[in-house]
Amino acid sequence: MPKVLIIDDEPLARSIVKEYLQKHPDLELLQECNDGFEGLKAVQDHQPDLIFLDIQMPKISGFEMLELCDPAPHVIFTTAFDEYAIKAFDAHAIDYLLKPFSQERFDKAIAKWKEQSGNRAEKNTDELLETASLSPSQNQRIVVKNGSKIKIIPAADVHYLEAADDYVKIFTQEGYFLKNKTMGHFEKALDPNQFVRSHRSYIVNIQQITRIDPYEKENHIAILRSGAKVPVSRSGYGRLKEVLGI
Repeated sequence: MPKVLIIDDEPLARSIVKEYLQKHPDLELLQECNDGFEGLKAVQDHQPDLIFLDIQMPKISGFEMLELCDPAPHVIFTTAFDEYAIKAFDAHAIDYLLKPFSQERFDKAIAKWKEQSGNRAEKNTDELLETASLSPSQNQRIVVKNGSKIKIIPAADVHYLEAADDYVKIFTQEGYFLKNKTMGHFEKALDPNQFVRSHRSYIVNIQQITRIDPYEKENHIAILRSGAKVPVSRSGYGRLKEVLGI
C-alpha cells in the first residue's frame, strides 16, 4: 500500500488533506508534520511514496526541505497563491493544489500521481528546484544539511564558495559547509551585485574583500577579511572591477 505524508504548518490545511484522503483507502497516511524540519526527518525515516508539501512554512520552505531530501519523493505541492512558484510548477509539469482546493481537484491530483508514480521523481523535481531557487525570496540564504542538523546560512554571512567535485564548499566564519549544487547554480542564484565569479572554481562575496593583489602573469589574488586568499582569473578580475566600480 502506498505510503503518504502531509507536511504543512497550517492545522486546517492538514485536516482538509486528511479528510480528502479518506476517499482513497488504498493510500496509507503515515504522519502529519507541521514544519520542514519535522517533514525532512519523516521523509528520511519513512521513505514515503508521496508527500503533500506546503511551500510557505516557517523555518525552512517546502522547496528548501525538498532540496535536502535524497532521494526526492513524489510530491503534490499545496500552496496559497505564489506567482513565482506556480510558474515553476507549470514549467516543469509538476502538479500542485492551489488553496483552497476541492475534493474533485484533489482527486485529479491523486489520479495524475498514480499515472506517473512508476517514473523517477528526481528529474522533474530537480529541474523545479533549480527554477524555484532563483526566486528572490530564496536567494537571501542557503540551507544545508550539517550531519543530522539543518543549517540556515544568510547570504551575507558567506565569505566565498569553492567548487569541490559534485559539491560546492560554502565558507563562513564558522568554517565551510557542503551543498550538492554546481557553481553555475550559485552564480545564477546569488545576488550578482554582491557575489562575483572570480575564477572558474570560486565565487567571492565582494563585501569580504580587503584588497586584490597581482599574482602570476595576468591573474590576481583577492585577500579577504578572514585572511583567506581567493584566486582571481583574468576574466574574473574584469568582472570584479565592473562590480566594484574600479
